[in-house]
Amino acid sequence: QVQLVESGGGLVHTGGSLRLSCAASGRTFSSYAMGWFRRAPGKERELVGGISRSGDRTYYGDSVKGRFTISRDNAKNTVLLQMNSLKPEDTAVYYCAAARALPNALVERTSSYDYWGQGTQVTVSS
Repeated sequence: QVQLVESGGGLVHTGGSLRLSCAASGRTFSSYAMGWFRRAPGKERELVGGISRSGDRTYYGDSVKGRFTISRDNAKNTVLLQMNSLKPEDTAVYYCAAARALPNALVERTSSYDYWGQGTQVTVSS
C-alpha cells in the first residue's frame, strides 16, 4: 500500500513557475514508477509525464514537453514536477500516481497506475 500526498499548487501568472511535490508513504517507493496527471474542468484526465523507478528515464506529454521536468528522490520518497513557462491552459488539478513496474520501465497507461494522490490545484492567470 502506498499513500501519495501532493503539495505546491497555487495561483501563478502566465509565464511563471511552480514546483509540485508528491510525498509517498511506505518503504517500497523505489519499486514504483511514478506519473503526473492533470484534469482541467470539463476535460478528461491528461498524462503530464512520468519517471522510471530509478529516475533515469522520463517522458512527457506533448503539451508540456520542454516546459515541465519530473524528478524523484528515492531516499526522501518524493517525486517533483517543476513547471516553467506556465500557460492558462495548464490550469488543472494535478495528481501524482504510482505504478508497479520493471526497473527501467516507463508507465504511460492511466489504467496501469495502482495508487493516486488527492490532487493539488494549479491555476494560471492570464
